[in-house]
This record gives sequence, structure tokens and C-alpha cells, in this order.
Amino acid sequence: MPLLRYLTGFLVFFLPLLSDNAPRGDASHDEWQLLWSDEFDIEGLPDSTKWNYEEGFIRNDEAQYYTRARLENARVDDGMLVIEARQEKYEGADYTSASITTSGRASWRFGRIEVKAKLPTGRGMWPAIWMLGTNISEVGWPECGEIDIMENVGFDPDRIHANVHTGAFNHVDGTSKGSSIVVENPHSAFHVYAIEWSGDRIDFFVDDKKYFSFANTGGGVAEWPFDQPHYLILNLAVGGAWGGREGIDDSILPQRYYVDYVRVYE
Repeated sequence: MPLLRYLTGFLVFFLPLLSDNAPRGDASHDEWQLLWSDEFDIEGLPDSTKWNYEEGFIRNDEAQYYTRARLENARVDDGMLVIEARQEKYEGADYTSASITTSGRASWRFGRIEVKAKLPTGRGMWPAIWMLGTNISEVGWPECGEIDIMENVGFDPDRIHANVHTGAFNHVDGTSKGSSIVVENPHSAFHVYAIEWSGDRIDFFVDDKKYFSFANTGGGVAEWPFDQPHYLILNLAVGGAWGGREGIDDSILPQRYYVDYVRVYE
């Protein structure tokens, strides 16, 4: 099998990747081998060997300040990762939340990425599970590629969205590719949100039900930047260009986004 090398500070890790003969997007579960995971079984702050933070006002005109290593916003409690959005004054913001990422810790090219989560809900909530290309600092967005494994906006609480963004296909130009599925009360039960990603396509699932597939068009890196490694992001936004389209309901806060596990398979 080929090997993918990536840097974490001064450490070099090697991750085996899918070969051309390895399982593709329609592989059964017993064909996948666990490569990386966080089961969130150590209480306190998220494991710093696996997770980094975004900090500040980051994107999309969102209302929250993303905090770094602050238990009020991101913690492991009773075997779950809890990302909490709060209404409070902090660094010039009226809201706080957290966005944790494997940037600088781990990245992957191809495989199955799955997250078992229970979502927050209410107007203004915008939880997501997504990936960005590790070359974003070199080529920028959307040329780096973005894979939205799960997005949900509180004004449409039962609808789960999947999208990809590339240089050719993105929401700024109105050309992004995606789909959605209705999942009854995703804020009251855990569901598994996953992709199966190969050199041919990316398939998107909720509880093993495939509802969107994006095929490699053969149109070059502008249409398919997904032969490069991507890192994972788990975040809970408050408001913003999409999540805040119908305003923010302060009466629902705080809201908590629960993650049971994150697992990456080859």
C-alpha cells in the first residue's frame, strides 16, 4: 500500500492509504480497517494530540467567538465530546462556541470517515462536520477542496445537508454540488454521519443510507481537488450567513452538540 506522510509539528506520521485494489465507496463494514479514532473516553479538554482549535471570528459573518481550550465551550464529559454554544460577552462577541480541528495533527486521503453525533437545535444553530484540504494556506479556498459531511441549520431542524466545494463548484459562484435528507429529530437521538471517499467518488451517508454521491469528473483539480489530504473540523456556529438567516433565538441557549466518537478507516 502507498503511504501518506504528514507533519505534526516536528513529528512525522505515516498513514497507510487505499490502494487501487482496496475497498471503494460501496465496501461493506467488515472490509474497512480502523486507522484513527477518538472515542472521547478521557474527561477534560479534547485530546491535544488529536485536536487543535480555530480561534476568534473565523468565517461566514458568524456571531460567535470560537474559544481555545476553554471547558465551557469544548470538553469531554461522560464519554462524549460536548461543544457548547453560549450567550455571553467574550472578546467583543455576544456568543461563544468552539471549532476543533485535526489540522496539524492528522489528515487523510481516501477512506471512510464517520462521526456519531446528536445535534443542537433552534434558530441560529449551525453544527457541522466537514473537511478542508491541507494545502489551503498555499492555494486558498475553495481551490483546496471542502467536503461537508454534515451540516444542519436550526431553522430547518430535521434536514441534513451534504456538499462539496471546489474551484469550479462552490456556493460563492452558485455552482456547489450537494444534496440533503430529512432525518427525524436529529437533535434527540444519535446518528452516524459518514463519507466513503476514493479516487473515483465521495459517497455521503446518514446511518448507512447513501443520499449523495459526487463523482470524479476527470476535469482536473478545479473540479476534483480530492486526491490531496484533508483534515477534519467539528464546529458549532451561531448565526452567520446561513445559520442566522432567520435570526438567533437567545432563549434556546446554551445549546450542546454531542459527539460519541470519530473514526477513520482505510
